[in-house]
Amino acid sequence: MKPHVGVIASYDFTREAELRRWFPPGVEHTLTFTERVAYRDNLELVSGLGSPDLLAEPTRTLVERGALAVAYLCTACTFVDGVAGERALRKAMTDHGAPRALTTSGAVTAALHAVGARRIAVVHPYQPPVDRRLSAYLEASGFEVVALTPLGLDAVDDVYEVEEQDVRDKVLAGDHPDADAIFISCTALPTYDALPHLEERTGKPVIGANQATAWALLGAVGERVQGPGQRLVSVRGGGLPPSSV
Repeated sequence: MKPHVGVIASYDFTREAELRRWFPPGVEHTLTFTERVAYRDNLELVSGLGSPDLLAEPTRTLVERGALAVAYLCTACTFVDGVAGERALRKAMTDHGAPRALTTSGAVTAALHAVGARRIAVVHPYQPPVDRRLSAYLEASGFEVVALTPLGLDAVDDVYEVEEQDVRDKVLAGDHPDADAIFISCTALPTYDALPHLEERTGKPVIGANQATAWALLGAVGERVQGPGQRLVSVRGGGLPPSSV
């Protein structure tokens, strides 16, 4: 019987086809979405999507379909309220029946630790003050953020127009000599094919939000991600935080 995992994505998630590339044929996965939230700016959007109450119905749906582990696939939504907020989201999923629960932000920190990162350069699409909350979350999780580079988008919705080459260019420009790893934040960005190229160019692990989520989710059920040339793929486990198991 194939292991079954579940993914809750924010209602505006558009990278389902890319996410699917990390899942091996032997794993069944179901994707569901949050309800829409009203917002006037970046902070209000991710704060609304960071509410634990938003996860009740999609979690129950995934559990009813047999998911052995559930991930909330959204980066800013899961770091916006800090480490305590990320923990509250996982608790909401377990409270609604998820046997194991994780978030993108929790998966990212686990992945960074797994590749031995301590000092990281970050590339992101966010507007202030969301970018500062990202830095604070990473620092509270044990990392030193040595560079925080925005994509320079004018509006929240501009993230959907970002091309893979834009991501490559910004990561190479945003690398820092003191960084021992690079993190590309946001599940809306195309990264699957960019990651091996960037790791070769920089000589460092490069972690993407969707990649880390798939890695941790599959690791929770004893499986491994697929992603040729991606350094994280070679790291066994999944690195779920102790409180989520």
